[in-house]
Amino acid sequence: MRTNQMARWLSAMLVCVLVLACAVPAQADNTGLHSVVQRSYPFYIGAEADDMLNQEFPLCFIDGVDDLPFVELSDWAALLYFINTELNEDSGYDLSIEYEGDTVTLERENGYTLDFDFAGRKLIFEDYDAFVRNSNKTALIDLVDENSRDENGNAHLIWRNEQASFDRYGDVMTVDLGSNGIPMVAQDEGYYVPLQTLVDFTLLPSLIGVVFNGQALFVAEDHLFFDYDEGEYTETAEIYYDAPVGDRSDALSEYSYNELCLALDTFYGLKETHDITSFRQLFWQIGYDEVLSGNDAMDADNALKSIIDYYLDDLHSGFNEYSYLAGLNSIPSSTGTSTRKMDANADIYSKARSAAYPDGWLKYEEVGNTAYITFDSFESNYRGGSYYAAAEQGEVLDDTVAQIIEAHKQITRENSPIENVVLDLSNNGGGAVDAAVVALSWFLGDAPFSVKNMATGAMSTAVYRADLNLDHQFDEKDTVADRNLYCLISPVSFSCGNLVPAALKSSQKVTLLGRTSGGGSCVVQPMCTAYGTIFQISAGWRMSFLKNGSFYDIDQGVEPDFYIDHIANYYDRAALTDYINSLF
Repeated sequence: MRTNQMARWLSAMLVCVLVLACAVPAQADNTGLHSVVQRSYPFYIGAEADDMLNQEFPLCFIDGVDDLPFVELSDWAALLYFINTELNEDSGYDLSIEYEGDTVTLERENGYTLDFDFAGRKLIFEDYDAFVRNSNKTALIDLVDENSRDENGNAHLIWRNEQASFDRYGDVMTVDLGSNGIPMVAQDEGYYVPLQTLVDFTLLPSLIGVVFNGQALFVAEDHLFFDYDEGEYTETAEIYYDAPVGDRSDALSEYSYNELCLALDTFYGLKETHDITSFRQLFWQIGYDEVLSGNDAMDADNALKSIIDYYLDDLHSGFNEYSYLAGLNSIPSSTGTSTRKMDANADIYSKARSAAYPDGWLKYEEVGNTAYITFDSFESNYRGGSYYAAAEQGEVLDDTVAQIIEAHKQITRENSPIENVVLDLSNNGGGAVDAAVVALSWFLGDAPFSVKNMATGAMSTAVYRADLNLDHQFDEKDTVADRNLYCLISPVSFSCGNLVPAALKSSQKVTLLGRTSGGGSCVVQPMCTAYGTIFQISAGWRMSFLKNGSFYDIDQGVEPDFYIDHIANYYDRAALTDYINSLF
């Protein structure tokens, strides 16, 4: 973390704590009989050991239970403010806190509220998506990260067409903590809620988690403990796991199990298709309830991994890191039927392509009157302005967006022979939504992107355009919609590699070639347990396509318009070009 970022954190955190603390009444309206001990702990916010913040954060412990931390709500509001304004760079974010009897209300700058009802032991979101969303987002459920603008306030690269977009807000979401065995404590000293409950219901939508190892707090962006580029554990991982291993207390075991059930019931996006009435019932049905609620952290983690691998097995859900109580251990290799099938298909299609291109496959290739654009993941590595700057300086950026920009330049050049454009997603396992939206806009002009929140019923359709000729105009010169358009799909086409062909097919402007795509409709959401295990799930935000005013799930994949019998024919470009030319 950079020094200036740390300085901003300290300033924001200190100011916010002081302002919010002043708002706490001298005496809460209800009193309790609990003992409350407050201790302050250091913060780690990055992968390096020196990424520890000098400002410590207070945690509270109730009735002598030292491994189950609570947070006083004014402190949590301060942390939410910091994470959203500093880490998520949301300059428009604001948060106020009010007290009335047994209810504490957090209110966003947009007017949407979250009530902590201590008498009823409930959380009440006026509208969940409106409360948790980034203020820079232009849609209720906006999964596109790119919101940068130039000095005149004009959109860079991606522009949302307000006239073609719409939102349908969701129902009031009431989270009944009491009936799920989740404690809330209000007495003279303040209002206390368990740390993990606050993380699960107010923080995880920002894709940032917080874990506690008894010695420090760790704010995790993406993978905090393992550097996948380097293939090794980070310095912060060594600090996190430098804590005594052992059992969970009875209180932590019970709470962690209850919180896990409640969080998964609320946020797992495929309960309906997996025929899961409740996760508490599922855990009982498969015989894991006693292990998950027992004292042994390693046994509980292994059970959770087994559930994710074999009973969810949806390719987006995954077990990432053991709890500090289980220690730093290599994660055993185990995969369910769906994952094994996907891995086998990926191997088959990859080998078929390698056989056709022994010297390496081409990202852009022209065969006669047909251009082929191939990428195996959707990558968006730069802010919008970077693409303009790179073009002005003659630099070549390396991601999907830059690849599409260069392909567009080649296809639309003067005297171009290209009549057919083929987007090859046959080995594409998904990736960044921004890049997927750029690909859709390139083919369609107006790129519709629909999302439904399975927990509240909220629905949002945003229509985007991308400035692919980099002239700062969003117009017909940015698309190849005047060509004959095709998309190659296979069982390996997953997640955004499945979303894009689904949207292309529903447009009826693009012909799909190949075999049924691999599915995958939900956003990936990182999660953690109350005792520090890190995992991820298919979240309740489900990507969909819109037809006749209705949202349709794409998890089962998309059927091609024309079937390719032999996998080798995907990559015989000469024969495929002849076949494409015979279709019209």
